[in-house]
Amino acid sequence: MKLKKSALLGLIAVSSIALAACGGNSKNADGGSGNDEKVFRYIERQEMPSADPSLATDEVSFVALNNVYEGIYRLDKDSKPQPAGASEKAEVSEDGLTYKIKLREDAKWTDEKPVRAADFVYGWQRTVDPATGSEYAYMFNSVKNAEKISKGEMKKEDLGIKAVGDYELEITLEKATPYFDYLLAFPSFLPQRQDIAEKYGKDYTTTSDKAVYNGPFTLTDFDGPGTDTSWSYSKNDKYWDKDTVKLDKVAIDVVKEAPTSLNLFQDGQADEVPLSGELAQQMKNEPDYIVLKGASTFYLEPNQREENSPYRNVNLRKALSYAIDRKALVEQILANGSAVPMGLVPEGLAKDPKTDEDFAKELGDEVTYNVDKAKESWKKAKDELGVSKVSIDLLIDDTDNAKKMAEYLQGSLSDTLEGLKVSVSPVPFSVRLDRSNKGDFQIAVSAWGADYADPSSFLDLFTTGNSYNRGHYSNPEYDKLVESAATTNANNSEARWQDMLDAEKILMDDMGVIPLYQKAEAHLRSDKVKDVVYHSTGAKYDFKWTYIED
Repeated sequence: MKLKKSALLGLIAVSSIALAACGGNSKNADGGSGNDEKVFRYIERQEMPSADPSLATDEVSFVALNNVYEGIYRLDKDSKPQPAGASEKAEVSEDGLTYKIKLREDAKWTDEKPVRAADFVYGWQRTVDPATGSEYAYMFNSVKNAEKISKGEMKKEDLGIKAVGDYELEITLEKATPYFDYLLAFPSFLPQRQDIAEKYGKDYTTTSDKAVYNGPFTLTDFDGPGTDTSWSYSKNDKYWDKDTVKLDKVAIDVVKEAPTSLNLFQDGQADEVPLSGELAQQMKNEPDYIVLKGASTFYLEPNQREENSPYRNVNLRKALSYAIDRKALVEQILANGSAVPMGLVPEGLAKDPKTDEDFAKELGDEVTYNVDKAKESWKKAKDELGVSKVSIDLLIDDTDNAKKMAEYLQGSLSDTLEGLKVSVSPVPFSVRLDRSNKGDFQIAVSAWGADYADPSSFLDLFTTGNSYNRGHYSNPEYDKLVESAATTNANNSEARWQDMLDAEKILMDDMGVIPLYQKAEAHLRSDKVKDVVYHSTGAKYDFKWTYIED
């Protein structure tokens, strides 16, 4: 449906430039026009940092992996894990520690070799192998021996997964894991072909032709992680359920400027584009406007790695948090349906097993805007640090949305906290991840989307030594509670829930990380595109069921 140009007529003058850069001359430009191909043309805001199932850590990469591979389970249209690579639901022992899984015998890789149990064993072992350097190895900690293997204390062959013949797996857990079915649908747990990984070595998955695939689509036209700005997911004719797949291709272009994306949509060069800020406000009454609310939280992550780091001062962190008017941020700056957070764990992720109360609401509002408390904490921080002025630098992504948010934070923080100077460093997404991992930042604007529908998906991150605890926040009592929820109280749902509530309260009392907002995305999606399956946890999109209506 054609949108009205309304207040955006001024942008049309740059449309030809935008199309030259992102449409007419790109690898995906001819998608669906002038032929009978069914092509869904989708705009991403960021490059893909990795196409390697063992190394991927971000939303863009996970969407790609979810569509070009298939694990034991796949989340269905209702975001529930269902057999996919498995032929039926797993047989689980009474104590919850042993999973026996029968694999479907008609699943094939794109080179027509069968998907075997050994491929899952290899993929899992490769991810937990410390030589691989996977930041997601911790996700396997519920699998027997995984944590010790990741620390280099045991061999990868000792991981609790084994092939029982070609089409049966036996998985042994270290501890009962209530959300393990969700992990079996998560991209880190995908099968991988040992012969292909060894054939390409360090170049494995760096381009689309240096891998094989077993999902509804294959990755095509991908020329390099962190740099390529267009790629495709092409229908996989070797996929066991190929008759369900109606699209011939999903064509991806990376466009970081929201006005350019809008032009592409209005000129029929894109079928779905993200919006933010003023554009989201202007378009919200259009029939193609949709809001996707995710189980994701954006937050400030202060770097506490060094002993003399000022960010180890709890009053400094509290002053920054109290000085942020999050209501103004989400309503006036982002304007895309994002919400003020109650804490780190987002609303809508999980409910109390006894009362059915939402985790975020049960905890209460731990994140508040209070100018008086901000100034009080700020004075204490300066006295404790022995300084009269503080300079901070915000490391952010180089997207329009991130820049607008950073400008707002820069102004509001420095206006409220006398003597605070705020600078901003916008960098490409892959660079921000790399610098965050290396500790090359003062305060990073970070984000986390739930990998599975449980508070532990967030709380585990900030235990001492976790690879995603990039600011190196540490609190022994917090660590004990998170560990108790995963071990001592793993089979006691009420006690486990209380452990997680208490852990979240400690983290928010400390302001170990400073929540900014619960993410939602405003998009324009053509009304001819149907059944794009959206998941608020795990990999965001599944295009297996998507089709283009004539």
